[in-house]
Amino acid sequence: MSLISAQTVAEHATASSCWIIVHGKVYDVTEFLPEHPGGSKIILKYAGVDATEAYDPIHPPDAITTHLPKDKHLGAVDPNTVIKVVKEATAEEKIRQELMAARPSLDEIVNLHDFEAVAKVILPPKAWAYYSSASDDEITIRENRAAYQRIWFRPRVLRDVSVVDWSTTILGRRSSLPVYISATALGKLGHPDGELNLTRAAGKHGVIQMIPTLASCAFDEIVDAAVPGQVQFLQLYVNRDREITRKYVQHAEKRGVKGLFITVDAPQLGRREKDMRMKFVDESGVAKVQENQSEVKKDEGVARAISSFIDPSLSWKDIPWFKSITNMPIVLKGVATPEDALMAYDYGLAGIVLSNHGGRQLDTARSGIENLIEVVAALKTRGPWPNPKFEVFVDGGIRRASDVLKAIALGASAVGVGRAFMYSFCAYGQDGVEKAFQIFRDELEMNMRLLGARTIDDLTPEMVDASAIHSHVGLTPPDNLFNNTYQPLSLAQFKNKL
Repeated sequence: MSLISAQTVAEHATASSCWIIVHGKVYDVTEFLPEHPGGSKIILKYAGVDATEAYDPIHPPDAITTHLPKDKHLGAVDPNTVIKVVKEATAEEKIRQELMAARPSLDEIVNLHDFEAVAKVILPPKAWAYYSSASDDEITIRENRAAYQRIWFRPRVLRDVSVVDWSTTILGRRSSLPVYISATALGKLGHPDGELNLTRAAGKHGVIQMIPTLASCAFDEIVDAAVPGQVQFLQLYVNRDREITRKYVQHAEKRGVKGLFITVDAPQLGRREKDMRMKFVDESGVAKVQENQSEVKKDEGVARAISSFIDPSLSWKDIPWFKSITNMPIVLKGVATPEDALMAYDYGLAGIVLSNHGGRQLDTARSGIENLIEVVAALKTRGPWPNPKFEVFVDGGIRRASDVLKAIALGASAVGVGRAFMYSFCAYGQDGVEKAFQIFRDELEMNMRLLGARTIDDLTPEMVDASAIHSHVGLTPPDNLFNNTYQPLSLAQFKNKL
């Protein structure tokens, strides 16, 4: 196939004939314009030119080759015809580079809140808005953190805690921590290596990584970065096209993934207003062909751009099908009630994650740790507890090893941590993730000794007082570190301040 000149590509820069260049290849995306989850305007902005830089942060490398019909793959661009543009750093980028150079050294990072504080300063505003945003009034994201501070320890004394062991098993797989890396999307918005930072650090330290469906890195790229024997799980958003889902799941199993976590709390994405406001563009962000068009949507945000394929019809009747296509243990991620927990158990699943999607879905939904108490009580009606055939995990709001120990004492098998690990690599790359693991280890050692627990199995409900967990208004001391990094919501702003 002959090479295509850049000048030829430039002739196809309208809605009626739209070609783009991605990674040196030319694609005809004309028919895809109305179907693009993020709207047609972002594609038309790069019509006739190289769109790689805009494409990479929010798409896996194989997204366009997988989903665009083969007859729309037009061939390679002739590199000799491409005008090399020397990209100069913008004022914003120069400021960010200066901030990166002025970061605290990794030795000065003493807790997980520190990572978030650094990330908040150095991330591009749109990336920070996407990562930190939650739904509606952001009540639940704050409650996720506050709930742990309504649980108090009841430590035991005079126990030999000269040696403490916090290793455990998760779905039968060994883990050096009672914590797994929960799935978070679009890692390359915050770091060029994206989710690979997590993979490499997890492999080095024996921590289990949950691979997100909406990763910036390709699935196989993440699996290929793992060391031999490294345990990885897969988080799954179920596609409207079940054949795509089947192929994805079975491919993951063939590649050695050891657990399937199906997200069930997102039939529709929540309204994440920080993200929406950052993506609201003026006319300068609209392609020339769209000027004066009233239907151009400008307030959808990153979440909308990556999520429209998710199937809102997913229901309990689909569970037997999932069990028929894979031998991986299946866990439902996003359960919030004892009723659904019992249904998951009765369907023969391997477990559940008590989660509210990091506060990004139904605002004023209760925290996972609060739901844990009722869920464990309900599951005890099905037989002895803990049950080796059914595990309960919790995520949301975890920033301290003390949070981890409280959840395990109340019946969780382990906990998932998403944003904290993500902020660690946004701020410091793989080294940041490894430091986050070390912080957990140091805090686990101290807290387990002070609590009188030699192993994870020594943690019991009697070691905590959760009597105030359901009191959503109280006199719990404020979490100053969390409050210092939390960015309050804002209202619509006037274009010019008088």
